[in-house]
Amino acid sequence: MSFAIAVLLSGNGSNLQAIMNAIAQHELDVVIKVVISDRLDAKGLERARDAGIPAIFIEPAKYQLREQFDDALSVILNDYHVSLVVLAGFMRILSDKFVSRYLGKLINIHPSLLPKYKGLNTHQRVIDAGELEHGASVHFVTPKLDDGPIIIQSGVEVVAGESSEQLKQKIHKIEHIIYPRAINWISKARVELKNGRVFLDGLVIDEIKHNIVI
Repeated sequence: MSFAIAVLLSGNGSNLQAIMNAIAQHELDVVIKVVISDRLDAKGLERARDAGIPAIFIEPAKYQLREQFDDALSVILNDYHVSLVVLAGFMRILSDKFVSRYLGKLINIHPSLLPKYKGLNTHQRVIDAGELEHGASVHFVTPKLDDGPIIIQSGVEVVAGESSEQLKQKIHKIEHIIYPRAINWISKARVELKNGRVFLDGLVIDEIKHNIVI
């Protein structure tokens, strides 16, 4: 029986597409049971529908409190019996209650080499700071924003004179490789979150190779 996941997104869904491509190429043995968005016009919902995957819009305006939205989200996730919740450009901040409920079963991808550059506009901030390297990180989600234990990272060189858009496209290529890889590890029970640390094949990840450069 294939490992069941849900994908949450707010926009284009390029990471969703990368996951679907990895499944189609038999590089990833999971089933995307449902795709959920907080935006009706999210292209990721269209990608899901085109692939025959249930695509659900939850309208934030219907809920006065963030916790109420998250409760509605939990009902859907429970209905689809997913083992992993994958945040792929989901722009809502989830409540502590929701995160605690799915701790160890909730992952995110962030466009920086965490713990550097948490939050938004990472590409321009990296350029403005004169950094020589930029990248992406997949991490378990904890109540503190962009602060959960890291599963995998990958970096690229920041070339002098390149724009934030050019850098963004380079980071997208990295994301589309490392996110399916992280999901694959979790689906095969190779990754475990224990006492706030990530183990891969029984070894602490930060004692193996923290930054995998592609």
